[in-house]
Amino acid sequence: MIDIARLSFQYPGSDFVLSIAHLSLGIGEKVAVVGPSGSGKTTLLNLISGIIAPQAGELTVAQKNVAAMSDSQRRDFRINHIGMVFQQFELVEYLRARENILLPYLINSSLQLSRNVQQHAENLANRVGLEDKLNRYPNQLSQGEQQRVAICRALITGPKLLLADEPTGNLDPANKRKILEILFNECKANQQTLVVVTHDMAILDGFDRTIDFEQFRQSSHNPSGATK
Repeated sequence: MIDIARLSFQYPGSDFVLSIAHLSLGIGEKVAVVGPSGSGKTTLLNLISGIIAPQAGELTVAQKNVAAMSDSQRRDFRINHIGMVFQQFELVEYLRARENILLPYLINSSLQLSRNVQQHAENLANRVGLEDKLNRYPNQLSQGEQQRVAICRALITGPKLLLADEPTGNLDPANKRKILEILFNECKANQQTLVVVTHDMAILDGFDRTIDFEQFRQSSHNPSGATK
């Protein structure tokens, strides 16, 4: 599903350097990414999804060379093939929860909003305990409820790749278990690859593999390539 080789990325004006010689994630694999703040975990998700582009190297997702795409091509690829749960949720404040879940269908003409899709949105909302919150705006929802809306939005298109940045960070233990169960079941049922950035060591047992990302973070002042 994901193949990375000789990838290098650096934020302008920063000594942060992300350098990955090789990383491969398989179809249907559930992978947790851990590591200290600033080690590049969220940067990895942004690179895989095409929100940002590497300065060098190869980045292939679902057999598509994401690194070689233009900005608009990466955006279309992301909407059609990747479900994302952002750490800050990125909900649209003037849209109700229902519309936020359906957002991919509202902003991209290649996705057709049908009655089946709307029913799927309601089913997802029911599964995460939001059945009575669909007509509320984000500012009328708790942090945990906003996070669950974001998770439903990531699942609505049935993507083959799910990227989640701290998806259980604002949830109580009961809802944390519920969300993880939904994510894992979706992956199993649809052969989806799941990549989760987390600081929650208690959830790692449910994943097929854990990657410690500190190994990939380097300093531009350290040309020898040794990690910090």
